[in-house]
Amino acid sequence: MSEKKQISRATGIMGLATGMSRVAGLVRDMVVATLFGASFATDAFFMAFTIPNLLRRFFAEGSLTAAFVPTFAEVYHRQGEAEARRLAAVCWTLLLVVMAVVTVAGILASPLIVRGIGFGFAGIEGKLALTDTLNRLMFPYIFFVSLLALLTGVLNVMGHYFLPALSPVLLNVSMIACAVFLSPWFAVPITSLAIGVLLGGFLQLALQYPALRLRGISLRLDFDFRHPAVGRIARLMLPGIAGVAIYQINVVVSRLLASFLPQGSVSYLYYAQRLFEFPQGIFIVSLAQAVLPAMSRQAAAGDQQGLKDSLRFSLALILLVTLPASLGLMLCAIPVFSLFFMGGEFGPREVHQTAIALAAYAPGLVFVGISRVVVPTFYAQKNTRTPVWISFWTLLVNLFFGLLLMGPLGHLGLALALTISSVFNALFLLWALRRQMGTLGLRSLFQTALRLLPAAALMAVVVWVILDHGPWLQEGERALKAIVLSGAVFAGGATYTLACLVLRVPETKEAAALIRRKFARKER
Repeated sequence: MSEKKQISRATGIMGLATGMSRVAGLVRDMVVATLFGASFATDAFFMAFTIPNLLRRFFAEGSLTAAFVPTFAEVYHRQGEAEARRLAAVCWTLLLVVMAVVTVAGILASPLIVRGIGFGFAGIEGKLALTDTLNRLMFPYIFFVSLLALLTGVLNVMGHYFLPALSPVLLNVSMIACAVFLSPWFAVPITSLAIGVLLGGFLQLALQYPALRLRGISLRLDFDFRHPAVGRIARLMLPGIAGVAIYQINVVVSRLLASFLPQGSVSYLYYAQRLFEFPQGIFIVSLAQAVLPAMSRQAAAGDQQGLKDSLRFSLALILLVTLPASLGLMLCAIPVFSLFFMGGEFGPREVHQTAIALAAYAPGLVFVGISRVVVPTFYAQKNTRTPVWISFWTLLVNLFFGLLLMGPLGHLGLALALTISSVFNALFLLWALRRQMGTLGLRSLFQTALRLLPAAALMAVVVWVILDHGPWLQEGERALKAIVLSGAVFAGGATYTLACLVLRVPETKEAAALIRRKFARKER
């Protein structure tokens, strides 16, 4: 199987599983919005969840994955499965020890951490105390998901993608169940969500066991920390940790600034970011996870041209999907929050305030997608330092524009600042990669983009005309809203696809050919 087909197949598998997870996540956020709204309690919960979520990306999805996957792939393909299993056991043991220490330290230091990131809450009685309580309850989540990230890297390199990508479904289901069934039992009902996070983290990790057993991976303890590959992983992780830390400081800075804004601002940004991450999680994250093992194989084999081909192909897929998705999010922001969230504690004002934040985030989707593909190209070549420096400057850009815009625009200004920093990050990553690898041959991407723009514009007109018939800021009318929004999405998607075929966008033809071949096989 060619690398392009392998990347497409892996992206499709993970996209399906991640899509299921994102749907469950949407249901979860609907339940949270209905039960708790955008209020004192939700601000505290979302701020508290920032900390374990930050560390999840800090240790797990960021530096650990970036350092472990290329090294494990090299050992697996050059030294064989037996040595790869041994390396997995050593890394599992080391991570158990490290994350146990981090978890205990985090619980003990919780009051200081919470005051540091939610300083603006100090002016509201009881808000910091609730945030601290929720953070202590949720902190062990980082222990489970860091181990999950290691096992995900092992399974991905061995060609298994579905269960790791499906695991967030369990987190969402756990949070929904706990919110619905346990909230009446707590004096502070939102405590039930923190219990759901903790339970969901454990279930995510447990889900990987069948796939590991099938591939002969034993979760035994091996304290041979002097294994040469462990040293290589650590050396790659150190600058990677710095890079991820800078990115996560970016997130913390946004939340910290939002804590000084009117009550509900943290919640508005959280709900908007969740919707922003919906298409990002289904496709962009799946593609980034799929492309890293493929690029690592090519880098290990010294196939520089193959690495560039994989990059170009991945960037073309990113443009094909994220351009219409960005426009769709901007146009559908109010309709989506009106249909799925309006009701209970989430009224028309909350719909409007959250929707404008989502519309401000939306243009950044294209550039987030580009960054998520370009960064693995550096990682595949075991260069984690360059993304660190670019992340540092991105942090300063976000901070500058956040401080500049939050005064006149409130939470909308913070959303715009993050979008501006995403554009900066993507462009400078491409510039740095060209300096490292030479000409990337991206001219074909500009040609693809020129063909996609009129297709996306036509789609936007169709969607806007249909959405104009919906009563979006009125409560109720769910059936009518669902019909209008569904019609807009399907009509827009069909218009965009047909326009891409007429304009001869190559990636669209490839996708159509794959579908035809699958149907042909079924008919035979």
